[in-house]
Amino acid sequence: MKKAGILNRRLAGAVAELGHGDRVLVCDAGMPVPAGPGVVDLAFVAGVPSFAQVLDGLLAELVVEGAVAAREVREASPGTAALLERRFPGAALRLVSHEELKERSAGARLVVRTGEATPYANVLLTCGVFF
Repeated sequence: MKKAGILNRRLAGAVAELGHGDRVLVCDAGMPVPAGPGVVDLAFVAGVPSFAQVLDGLLAELVVEGAVAAREVREASPGTAALLERRFPGAALRLVSHEELKERSAGARLVVRTGEATPYANVLLTCGVFF
C-alpha cells in the first residue's frame, strides 16, 4: 500500500497514465460528466471530499501548465474563484463561459468527480512535463 500521495487505486493509476497535454476535469457533483474519458468518482456525501481537497491532492501529483474554469464562478462562488486564483496565479488560469468549459471537457482524458456541492467548482487542467 502507498504510504503517501493519492491512495485511491483507480485515481493513482489514471494519474500515472497521463502525459503532456492531457486534460483532467476536476468537477463538483453537479457537473455533467462527458462521455468517453475515464471517470473516478470520489463523491461520498455532499461536500466530501471537497473540491479543494481533491484539487490540492492532484496538484501535489501533477505538473499543470494551464487551467480553465467558468467565469461564472466569480459571481456565483467567490470562495471557489479565490481558491482557483491562488492555485493558478496570473495567466495560468483562463476563464471561459460555463458552456465553453463543458465543451472543452469533452476532450478530457480523465474526470475526477468530487462531492462538492458549490456551483461552478470545476476546473479543467492541462498536464505539463517535469523536465
